[in-house]
Amino acid sequence: MMYSSKRKPVLYFREERRFLSGKCTVYKLFGLCMVLLLVSLLWLQLSCSGEMSSPLHEERRPPPCPPTNRQAEDDPSWGPHKLALIVPFRERFDELLVFVPFMHDFLNKKKIRHKILVINQVDHYRFNRASLINVGFLESGNDTDYLAMHDVDLLPLNEALDYGFPSEGPFHVASPELHPLYHYKTYVGGILMLTKKHYHMCNGMSNRFWGWGREDDEFYRRLRKAELQLFRPSGITTGYKTFLHIHDSAWRKRDQKRVASQKQEQFKVDPEGGLSNLRYEVESRRDLSISGAPCTVVSVRLQCDADLTPWCLLT
Repeated sequence: MMYSSKRKPVLYFREERRFLSGKCTVYKLFGLCMVLLLVSLLWLQLSCSGEMSSPLHEERRPPPCPPTNRQAEDDPSWGPHKLALIVPFRERFDELLVFVPFMHDFLNKKKIRHKILVINQVDHYRFNRASLINVGFLESGNDTDYLAMHDVDLLPLNEALDYGFPSEGPFHVASPELHPLYHYKTYVGGILMLTKKHYHMCNGMSNRFWGWGREDDEFYRRLRKAELQLFRPSGITTGYKTFLHIHDSAWRKRDQKRVASQKQEQFKVDPEGGLSNLRYEVESRRDLSISGAPCTVVSVRLQCDADLTPWCLLT
């Protein structure tokens, strides 16, 4: 008798019923169970004998480490220069965990030789971004020839941004036309790159700015005094979406207080201060890896002359 294809599964179940039907159903089930048991025992024995026949105590080797940037040292396409990415830092670990692997990957894609220096302020004074950048310059070593003063909460999203050697003059990556928050013409904060020679010509940054803000405005005047031409990106069409600003102002408040004579002094040019009068102590220097990205954390204690800048402490 012919059946349609739709009925074939039914025939399968009918055949199973026929197998289980009859007077000896119980004995057949018992016999089937015994056969399955014997097959299982035989399989187990063969498996154990196979393991014993393999080399005794064969070592389990760990997987190979992922490739590092060591190969770039011999690759001429990476160029001869090396960037010191200086990050002034204090207690913003959530942002640092994002920043270090992001920037390491970003710079690798652009074939920029680099090392990330996190200058961590551990003293009891107010935050001093400029002094920490000065420390980063002095602690960056002889294997780097240019630096980027880089905020930890600012991430470049456009791969067309140039992080190469700024031979012609200081290069302001986070220009007013691209920065998501600050748009005035003399702004040079966020991300600014200079050769070490040019930074030294400016005597670094002023150490008088305790608390948040104004140190980059004073540095703009230093660039002009040193007669250094400032350059900014061109041909970038992403506007204010060029960078991702990851600072949460509601969670972490800026120290914008102006105490004592700081209100008047913050707009003055510091003609002598900078690398020449910087005072600090290195508490520790540690090489770390964050999600596979290397960085060096230099913990420092800044020193303050309370007669010159009494606003280094909040009273």
